[in-house]
Amino acid sequence: MDMRKRIPVFLWLGLLAMVAFSTSSMAAEDGPGIKWQDWFTMRPEAGKYWEIIPGGGDGLKFMIRRRDGGSGKENRKNVLVLFPKKSSAYNTAMFKILSIFQEKNLPVEFTILNFQKDKEKGIQALDFARGENFSLIFSMGSNSTAFMHKYFRNETLPVVSVCSKDPVLLGQMQDYETPSGTNIAYTSLNVPLQVQMNYLLELKPNLKTIAVLFARKNKSAVITQVEPLRELAEKQGIQVIDVAVEDQKNAKAELKQKVPRAVKIIRESDPDGNDSVFWITGSTSVFREIATINAHAWKIPVLSAIPDVVKEGDDSAVLSLGVGFESNAHLAAIYGVKILAGEAKPGELPVGVVSPPDIAINFQVARRIGLKIPFRFFESATFIYNYEGQLVRDNGLPVAQR
Repeated sequence: MDMRKRIPVFLWLGLLAMVAFSTSSMAAEDGPGIKWQDWFTMRPEAGKYWEIIPGGGDGLKFMIRRRDGGSGKENRKNVLVLFPKKSSAYNTAMFKILSIFQEKNLPVEFTILNFQKDKEKGIQALDFARGENFSLIFSMGSNSTAFMHKYFRNETLPVVSVCSKDPVLLGQMQDYETPSGTNIAYTSLNVPLQVQMNYLLELKPNLKTIAVLFARKNKSAVITQVEPLRELAEKQGIQVIDVAVEDQKNAKAELKQKVPRAVKIIRESDPDGNDSVFWITGSTSVFREIATINAHAWKIPVLSAIPDVVKEGDDSAVLSLGVGFESNAHLAAIYGVKILAGEAKPGELPVGVVSPPDIAINFQVARRIGLKIPFRFFESATFIYNYEGQLVRDNGLPVAQR
């Protein structure tokens, strides 16, 4: 039986209205298929002290607020964090920023806004920042920082870059010591290449070939990591092979083909592969495929400029020499705290560089490929995974002490 015949017309119309209202309300909350959970994840540890307040609208904005409100609610500072896209690296960095602000017991509320690398949305975000009572902006990622550098320099609202490639090599700063003189304080995810090369030559004194893995469209990685490494290596007579991902959405399939091809080229001059390495740059689409890279890299060590690519288990780079997302975010957070406290102005701060670099070692992978790790690396390593692939040193301390 048709149920509509058993319900009075006025009730039926009322039900339809309720459904329409409910549907429109959900659309207003989450937007066209987008929710904040689709592009951001907060660690459970942070959830003990911070809560997320959905922003509604198009699902590209939400707030993070201290559960206890912090001391001095009347002096609460509002901080905007500008995201260009979804990235696990940005989640890691945001966790560290929250940790530092919690430790400092500052009454801060964060607004997280994703402009999706879209110029028009970015301009709208900047207008939003100007119109609201924000005290600071964190530009998360190289895309956000490049956008701020182009469209928001010399304004009054202070900015600190996070998870961004080297501002000197990108032409945003003239050197590492001279402050910007603007409203932007820059930090760097990069280690000076000569420092990395010195470590590589200590690991492989007769280094012949470096196969560099990167995403072609990741311009910041190409400019700050790939091109300078190629130039430095070639000056020292070291062959550089590009293993470039052209379509980031198809990275796994490309790497399955290109890594074995690179191995074949390497073995023409280094038959045993003893004097060669694979080097992963800061291209997310590449380093998240570490399992694929390892599966096709033969016994040639897979190293990374990103410490976070060294992790538990066998799906890990064997060694990293770089700056971790947490380390960079820690430095950026300290810059932010100083600016909010009135102890420093962004234009007076030099480029924030983490030194010495973060070294991460996975001895399970090292044993599998027969790689000997210099003892000096072990002594100064920030992160160490044992022969079972388990974390035994975290941020420089034995895990039992953390």
